[in-house]
Amino acid sequence: MVTTRTLDVPGARLHYEVRGTGPVLVLTGAPMAAAHFAAPADALADTYTVVTHDPRGISGSTLDDPEQDSTPELRADDLAAILDDIGADSAQVFGSSGGAVTGLALVARHPARVRTLVAHEPPVLGVLPDAAERLAEMDDIVETFHRDGVGPAFAKFMATSGMDTGEEGAPADPPEEPSAQDLADGARFLGHELRGTARYMPDIAALTAGPARVVIGVGATSGPLLTYRTSMELAARLGTEPAEFPGGHGGFVEAPGEFAGVLRKVLAG
Repeated sequence: MVTTRTLDVPGARLHYEVRGTGPVLVLTGAPMAAAHFAAPADALADTYTVVTHDPRGISGSTLDDPEQDSTPELRADDLAAILDDIGADSAQVFGSSGGAVTGLALVARHPARVRTLVAHEPPVLGVLPDAAERLAEMDDIVETFHRDGVGPAFAKFMATSGMDTGEEGAPADPPEEPSAQDLADGARFLGHELRGTARYMPDIAALTAGPARVVIGVGATSGPLLTYRTSMELAARLGTEPAEFPGGHGGFVEAPGEFAGVLRKVLAG
């Protein structure tokens, strides 16, 4: 059974869902909404109390100010508020793409709230040797969105990220006939989320000194992707070996049952 809840936080009203019983496990994305994690959440609900949510400004999570930018820090504080709302002192956390960056910010800002963070392909471009060039490309995508709209900006985003081959589950790949909500979420991502997520610089000292265990995840078929490069570089900076998950950047959508099985093993340590 899935319980749907709402929570008022500064500047937003969050939509989140809870299913299952056991230790709390948060599955988070950005801009991916709770619906993208429904299948792996169902697969994990026999072992965990699984929490999924719509990030602020996405799908059912509404904003007081639609022009407010989404940052990893804001999204991390939202997750801490959700944990407070369900009465959980701490949780296991799986974050993918922008949600992995949210998880990194959560560990840095609220270290006691996370037992293990599995950060799956975080697009933290600042860790790359060619960071300036890659960040300039993201700025160009945002400028393209404001000038030409969602379609041309998405095309640039997919090409720049290496996800223009039709990979299922890519975080910003709209369907052939996007709904009004898809278009709204895409505009939100391009106009108010992409830049802040891509420019987030992980606090290596905080990630290694705190009580949380941090594991970087990569997809088995993600080699050509920009997020594979960022993940491998971040794992090296943390002095850890990355964990390999089925599929690519959207492996939790491509093969949710197999993905959930690997996640169980990673969380068990």
